[in-house]
Amino acid sequence: MGSNTVHLLVVDAHRGGHPTPMSSTKAVLRLAEQIDADGRMSDRAVAKLIESIDEFTHIARTSGCEQMMAFATSAVRDATNSDGLLDEIEQRTGVRVLVLSGRDEARLTSLAVRRWRGWSAGRILALDIGGGSLEMSNGVDEEPDVALSLPLGAGRLTREWLPDDPPDRRRVGVLRDWLDAELRAPAAQLLAPGAPDLCVGTSKTFRSLARLTGAAPSSAGPRVRRELTTSGLRQLISFISRMTKADRAELEGVSSDRAGQLVAGALVAEAAMRALQVDTLEICPWALREGVILRRLDAEQADSLEPTPARGVHEGVG
Repeated sequence: MGSNTVHLLVVDAHRGGHPTPMSSTKAVLRLAEQIDADGRMSDRAVAKLIESIDEFTHIARTSGCEQMMAFATSAVRDATNSDGLLDEIEQRTGVRVLVLSGRDEARLTSLAVRRWRGWSAGRILALDIGGGSLEMSNGVDEEPDVALSLPLGAGRLTREWLPDDPPDRRRVGVLRDWLDAELRAPAAQLLAPGAPDLCVGTSKTFRSLARLTGAAPSSAGPRVRRELTTSGLRQLISFISRMTKADRAELEGVSSDRAGQLVAGALVAEAAMRALQVDTLEICPWALREGVILRRLDAEQADSLEPTPARGVHEGVG
């Protein structure tokens, strides 16, 4: 359950294997936009969320799923009535939703990137721009040395900074300067353990930006190398920042539900790469969802190896 969409991903996954997607279903609910001035998610949004979870649970069962993991990110995490809505979801659907902390999002995304790239990649710096937050990590192991989450998501910044369509040019410039200031200290903290051997971007925003700057389309498959460069990103920003949301939705690789926040996402990517002195990001097809799956499989393997597993071995895992 993210800021923009609720996503059901059915996978064939087992210990020691490669999680293989079997089907994917999405509902565009824009939960982050349904939070009022007091931070409360609206009753209408909660009702829509429950309806989607109930529908997706049915799909999962009819698809033959043996397990279901339900987790939420920043939109539910930020809502002041999250405890109540989680209880209502469980009462109405039987599904207990785990709300991930921002740091856990960064850690699990880092795990997915490490498993995809392998130990030979060395120290990996990973960036993930979501609707509500920006996750960053740096490390040489499956548990990163540093994992950070900042409230710099593309949807959040669009609502707070770029409400006009197309965006106001002056506000784009002010947002650029503000992002530079906001990222200065986190970038220093992230780089403190050591310079990365590989810099990676994950999830939809980075995939869209890479596609718009010339990377191969998704039809080419997940193993094709894709990159995003600072020079390509700067040129792209000057182009898309003058376009309307409707025009951006016509671009290849941009979904209509994310076209509105594409400019803010590009500005966050640009500022993060500038703060971290990164010229090129490699795009990784695995991100948070795969990290949650991999961590669950790891926990099950630990259970099978321990004759009397410690209580709470799954807590905080997903």
